[in-house]
Formats: sequence, C-alpha cells, structure tokens
Amino acid sequence: MTHHSKDNLQAEAKVLLEAYLQKEDQLKAKDRTHIPSQIMPNQDPLIRRYNLEEVSLGFTAEQAQLEAMRCLQCIKKNCVLDCPVNINIPGFINHIAHGNFEEAIKIVKETSLLPAICGRVCPQESQCQLHCAVGKALKNVDQSVAIGRLERFVADWERESGRKVLPDVKPPTGKKVAVIGSGPAGLVVAADCKREGHHVTLFEAFHKMGGVLRYGIPEFRLPNSIIDEEIATLNDMGVELITNFVVGRTRKLTDLIEKDKYDAVFIGTGAGLPIFSGIEGENLVGVFSANEYLTRANLMRAYDKEHADTPIFSSKIVAVLGGGNVAMDSARMAKRMGAETVYVIYRRTENEMPARKEEVLHAKEEGIEFRFLENVKRIIGDNYSCVNSVECLRYELGDPDESGRRKPVEITGSEFIQEVDTVIVAIGNGSNPLISQTTPQLKVNRKGNVLVDGTQKTSMDRVFAGGDIVLGAATVILAMGEGRKAAAAINNMLLHDIQIEKAALEEVCNNALDI
Repeated sequence: MTHHSKDNLQAEAKVLLEAYLQKEDQLKAKDRTHIPSQIMPNQDPLIRRYNLEEVSLGFTAEQAQLEAMRCLQCIKKNCVLDCPVNINIPGFINHIAHGNFEEAIKIVKETSLLPAICGRVCPQESQCQLHCAVGKALKNVDQSVAIGRLERFVADWERESGRKVLPDVKPPTGKKVAVIGSGPAGLVVAADCKREGHHVTLFEAFHKMGGVLRYGIPEFRLPNSIIDEEIATLNDMGVELITNFVVGRTRKLTDLIEKDKYDAVFIGTGAGLPIFSGIEGENLVGVFSANEYLTRANLMRAYDKEHADTPIFSSKIVAVLGGGNVAMDSARMAKRMGAETVYVIYRRTENEMPARKEEVLHAKEEGIEFRFLENVKRIIGDNYSCVNSVECLRYELGDPDESGRRKPVEITGSEFIQEVDTVIVAIGNGSNPLISQTTPQLKVNRKGNVLVDGTQKTSMDRVFAGGDIVLGAATVILAMGEGRKAAAAINNMLLHDIQIEKAALEEVCNNALDI
C-alpha cells in the first residue's frame, strides 16, 4: 500500500505543469492523453481509520490545472449529455486549465447548486466520465478526465477564497411553495423556486437540515460543514427552514394546500425505509439497518463520545451485509467506532459490486476484510438474545440475471459459522410510506415510489415529487436533476397563475373605469 502525501503530489504537478504550460498552444489531442492523470491526495490510511476527518483532501491548484489540460474539448460533448443536470463540463474545465477558477465555478453554478457535494459523492465514473474521449483513448474509464474532482476543486476554491455570492432573487410574487424533505432534490427545488421570488418553506423531519446528505453519508466522505454552508445559503436567500416537522403526522400533505394555502408542494422525502432480507435472527440485539447505524453515528454524532450522549453498540467483530456504497460507509464507520474486525459479506465477486471502486479501495486500505461469494443464512444469538455469530453459505456464479450480473448460486453443504457480535444490514432502502398512507389520492407503484409525469407532477393537482421517493435509491446528481425539472414546472405553473390573476385584475379595473 503506497501513500502519496499532498506536498509531494503538489511538487510533482508543479514541475509537470510548468513544462506543459510552455507548449500549451502546440498541444495536440494525443499529447493531452499523455499528461498523467492526477492522483487524489488522501489521508494516510493508518491515521484516517481512527478519525472522522475527510479522507480525500482535494486537488492542489497545480494538480487541478494539469488535470484540466487533459481535456480534449470534444466537439461532441458526451460528458454534458451524460450529466443529469447538463453542466457545461468542457467550459468550466477549460477555465481551470487556464487558471481562471472564478469563471470556472460560475459556469458550474449555472446548472448545479451543490458542486462541493456532487464533486465528492457522485459516481462520475458511471455518469459524466463514462464516455470521456480520454478514457476511451486509454481504454480505461478510470483514466478519464477527473470531472468530479475538478468540480469539487473549484467549489472548494470559491468557498475558501471567500468569493461565494448569493444567487439573485426576484421580487416577491406572493406565491407559496412547500418543499418536503431537505435532501438534494429538496434543496434544489427550494433554491430554484426562491430565485423566482416565491415564498419557499423547507420542511425537514429531523432536527437538522440535509436529509440523506446529513444522516446517510459519513463525515469522512462529506463533511457536515459543507452541508451547513449550502443550508446557510438557502437561509440567506430567504427560504424559511422548519425542522422537526413530519408531513403526514405533524401536518397532512393536503392540509398544506387546503389550510396553509401553499400554491405548490414538492415531495422529496427520499428512500429512507430500510430493507431486511427476512432471515432468522434479524431481531436480535446487535443487528442494525445501515440507516439506523449511520444515523446514530452521523446525525446523532455517536462518534463524538465526549460531547454526545447518543447510545451506539460497542462492537468488536462486525459483519456488514451488502456490496453498495452504503455498505462501504457502514463498514468504514464501524472501524472508526472501535471495531477490531469488520467483514463485508457479499454473495457475488468484487467485479459485480455496485459500490464505487474508490470506496472499495479506501475500505481495503483501512483494514476492512471482504468476504466474496458468501452470504449470511441466519444470525445466531446467545441466551440473552445478543448476536454471537452468523451462519454463512458459500456461492458460485451462474448465468447473468435481469440486471446483467451473474447470478449467485448456493453451494450445497457449504455452511459454516463465523463469530461476530454485530450485524449491519446494508442491502437497500425503500420509500417511506408515511405520506402515501396518509394521502390516498397520491398514486404510487407497488414499491411505494410516487408516480410522476415528465414534469415531475404527481397524480394530485399542484403536487410534484422527485429524487429517491420517485426513483428509488439513486445518486445525488440524479435527485438534483429531478429537482431541477420539478422546480421548472412549479415556476411555470405559478407564472401562469400570476398572469391569469393579473389579467383578471386588469379586467376588473377596466370594467370599473367603464362604469
């Protein structure tokens, strides 16, 4: 395991950058593909496994400029087409290549309101970087231009240099918009509707804003200070922020329209309902859903034992079930919470894991042990109903299933017992049914996802939805894209209302003058 210090990476990039800047105007496409892909500076794994500080430290200015120079400025902009919010990626990267960071962030923020967040947690390798011409030329998507890291760089540069400015807000329209849920989709809708001059109220069930960004993603991947800054921006714009408000309990959705006179409602409550596999022993002490475990550790700050009283299980040997990013987050958090051994148990191979390669690599560097082609058959408890082991099965891969991945097939008679004292189930989440259960006129599919049309409008008049409550568990940028579409539809609807009201008022005035 090789660790590259930030100072060394900066020094190497500085030497290379000076050399390439001297011949920048003469660089051909082939020359640009020969510029080395920049390594992200990270905390030393031997140190970071014991702290909650951010693992990835971000590109230096020299690294960012050098990485940006790798971009070929393609005529066909596949990266833009593959971005859910269609950021002008070649445009902002070109400015970084020329050291013009202020213009770069301006371009990003024309279409993305959360670049510091998306640059950290979005899977660019399966979105904007997937069809990058550089990655194709080098026959490796991991060698594509590091779009996400460059997005993060300019967002961090803007914040750290004190040049962040509030978006312009139009004069008040007198219209009211309720946004339910303060995750990525809700944050975008709140900002876009507020910019049009509408009164926006953002409702959050928890005591802090941020939704899944706050409770579901550990601080070592997404610092809370980044989320706080985005929430502060909304507050400074004039968005009304209300926490500890559970729509469906504190207030019904229909009451927001009929009693509180909101002109439009957006549902962005996400997919926060944990899914369990239904195996024996899931009710034992020491079994957690990943949602509960991460919420206790992140939102309720159980890791900060000196300043928080949040109870959390003291674990020595942890089994995490699943192979996605949430499983990686849970395993790495358990290690930081003091577990001596953490297993990730996954019934396929590493090639089929849905988790980002970077997160898997970081987990391995931090001492997480991966148990591939295995799955837990049952969870075993002691006389006090506390977990003391799991019974596992071994698997082999068969033919591909409907997802395209090879199907895991049990190996008969391969059962074995593994000692553990904690099991974290991270096999997925479903939609919270609270709003749909208390709003029967809201149509949902069999999984509980809200049904919407192409503008994100639901089956109810003036009610829109987007993000994970519609898509199921998805990415931050996909949720933002849905929020952007919903906000546009809401703003168009309210503009139409205003125009009708204005015409009616003019008619009344004209009639009065005639009299």
